Amino acid sequence: MVKKTGVLGLLILGFSACATVTSLPPSLYIESPQPSYSAELSLDERIAVGEAWNYLKLGKAAKAEKALLKLSPENPFYYAGLGYASLLTNNLPIAEQYFLRSAQDFPDMPIAHLGLGQVYQMSGQTDAAYREYLEVLKRNPENAWAKKESEALRLEKTEALMSEAKDFALLGNTEKTKEAYLKALEYSPKLQEAHLAIARIFIKEKNFQNALFHLKTAAANDPKDKTILQEYADALYQAEQLSRSLDVYKRLLELDLQNKIARDRSESIKNRLGVVELPSQYNSIASLEAVTKEDLAALIGVKFKDILVIPTPKPAVIVDITTSWAFEHIVNVAGNDIMEVFSNRTFQPRKTVTRAEMAETLVRLIAFLKKGGAKIVEQIPLDRIKIADVPQEHFYFQPIAQAISYQIMDLAPDRTFKPEQGVPGREAINALEILLGLIKEGR
Repeated sequence: MVKKTGVLGLLILGFSACATVTSLPPSLYIESPQPSYSAELSLDERIAVGEAWNYLKLGKAAKAEKALLKLSPENPFYYAGLGYASLLTNNLPIAEQYFLRSAQDFPDMPIAHLGLGQVYQMSGQTDAAYREYLEVLKRNPENAWAKKESEALRLEKTEALMSEAKDFALLGNTEKTKEAYLKALEYSPKLQEAHLAIARIFIKEKNFQNALFHLKTAAANDPKDKTILQEYADALYQAEQLSRSLDVYKRLLELDLQNKIARDRSESIKNRLGVVELPSQYNSIASLEAVTKEDLAALIGVKFKDILVIPTPKPAVIVDITTSWAFEHIVNVAGNDIMEVFSNRTFQPRKTVTRAEMAETLVRLIAFLKKGGAKIVEQIPLDRIKIADVPQEHFYFQPIAQAISYQIMDLAPDRTFKPEQGVPGREAINALEILLGLIKEGR
């Protein structure tokens, strides 16, 4: 510790250089002593600290100094108080030394960092001032002064650095441009403009590693921004990170079904990777006791992928399929009017498909195929079909009868159809493969 006599000499040097201020400058903030430290002081020490701080807040530096000299240098408010007294006389170098000593001796006490922040602000060292206010907020996140000043500095520095970056860009100085954008991001880590601007520079330089870092960050900051997702996916594609690129293009298509670039690029990537999108859920359909609507949509989407119209002629607005593994297939079959979307814009992807609903879907698929020129001929005349458990007034009688007439679905030996029963995975697959066979026979 510095001896008291040495400190006194420093005080004499500091205070002889400037006249004592008689009123507190409006821009100066004097942080009150931290109660948790004050509680450990003796009564005399608390009185001396209170007296010193009253004088500091009145702008009376010399009187504050006298009160502080009643304390020992080991007192937690000794050097901080002397730092504020030096600030009052505008003796910034001396104030800095006192605050640094206070921060060194009592690192968990924010009072010295608040003083240092003001010293650095007054001397134009805004980077250092900003860091000191962040140190305060680490210890006391609710400190109003530090929050206000750090935010003001952050905005000021961000704006200045962004302007500086744009000026360097106009001059063609790429390195200085990047340096300014990176510095701006230190102050505003979520600044999308800076992330995108520097990413584009890195892409031009073929520095995909750095470009992708900034694009990934921007996409995480705003996961629904289609422009950012497009740039991120394109950069991944250029970097030959095809699987990751495909994932991002899929996310983009969830937001913009009509994005032709994303759809074409996705298909290109799949072809290059030799990918047929058959996730584990698809491969397990054959073993299911009853398929769901998303299962059936996926079966149709995969088996009729060369026939379905993509993009669909009338894209459906569906509100409950974002997390479905069969998202793209649902969009395709719904948009081609093969499977129906409910009036409330839900698809209910995990709803079990009944045999009656399976028949209706098959008949709608046949109608779609016929519009495209397929020749599919009924195998049994409709008037000969009698169903024991589906009377003619039944809501699904027509599609059930038609599915049977094409011999895509069958009756049980007792001539029942069991319309409310679920459809096993293998049965659904067989029905679609029979339909594919009928198309080939009609060509």
